[in-house]
Amino acid sequence: MADPIRAIVVEEAGEGVSAKVQDVDAADLPDGDVTVAIDYSDLNYKDGMVLNGLGRLVRAYPHVPGIDFAGTVEASDHPDYAPGQKVVLTGWRVGETWWGGYAAKARVKGDWLVPLPEGLDTRAAMAIGTAGFTAALALLALEEHGLTPEADGELLVTGAAGGLGSIAVALAAARGYRVAAATGRAETHDYLRGLGAATIVERAELTEGKTRPLDAQRWAGAIDSVGSAMLARVLTQLHYGRAAAACGLAGGNDLPATVVPFLLRGVSLLGIDSVMAPQPRRRAAWAMLARDLPAGVLDRIARTVPLAEAIPLGKEILEGKVQGRVVIDVNA
Repeated sequence: MADPIRAIVVEEAGEGVSAKVQDVDAADLPDGDVTVAIDYSDLNYKDGMVLNGLGRLVRAYPHVPGIDFAGTVEASDHPDYAPGQKVVLTGWRVGETWWGGYAAKARVKGDWLVPLPEGLDTRAAMAIGTAGFTAALALLALEEHGLTPEADGELLVTGAAGGLGSIAVALAAARGYRVAAATGRAETHDYLRGLGAATIVERAELTEGKTRPLDAQRWAGAIDSVGSAMLARVLTQLHYGRAAAACGLAGGNDLPATVVPFLLRGVSLLGIDSVMAPQPRRRAAWAMLARDLPAGVLDRIARTVPLAEAIPLGKEILEGKVQGRVVIDVNA
């Protein structure tokens, strides 16, 4: 092996997969015009799926997971990037159809990268990761739809104790919104208040009982990372003309809703795609995070673990046992 790179490698094993830390050859990295020496990756729900062989996110093995990474450009044939430049990558099917961030190096297309914004280092970028990037995209979309901190009602964040929800709560509160954080775990109430939540909403309020075609107007907007029945309930409770930004399917793909909220209240459902967001939007979201996310928030919501710990934590995130964000130190 001419140039060994330490990585987590997922391989087929019988009817499932196995994941372990091992060396791979740099020559086996995918083709791309930028090579990045990675400092940190992170742990997302998709990473948990890949590490455990769930879904059809990966079609070819062996495979290196990790849908996000941050590090330093080592070599580049791309006009926008030069050796020594700090960069961050989220999405673009890296870690799914393309080898990802659970390795000491990655080779990718330069058009997928974003220059690391001033005010963020590589660890902070991964404490944010796809989760925080998606939260910022959702808030941008709601504000483009007319949402302001002065709007009637609170901004609801569902799945609030998870990685996306945690950053959505902190970011929105920092921008002046009254945030209602929905959670099903009583032990997270103080954590969410510490991030800036003004109100805690029990998950049962949004899931139990029959969903009416219209309910009392309650929310100025919503950032939803759950979907399915919870999102259907939220749509019936939005103020007239307001919107929900949907950015997760943890509750499933189905949406058991009627057209009544759309017809009689003029509400909108905004789909947030963090994978294929164009470059100007990606940079705007990262700029918002670098500018507005309060200092110290990332230390409260994120912990850093060595590369090998991503494997058992991948199962825990699928079981809903991971709170906040997990940063992976790929060199530890």
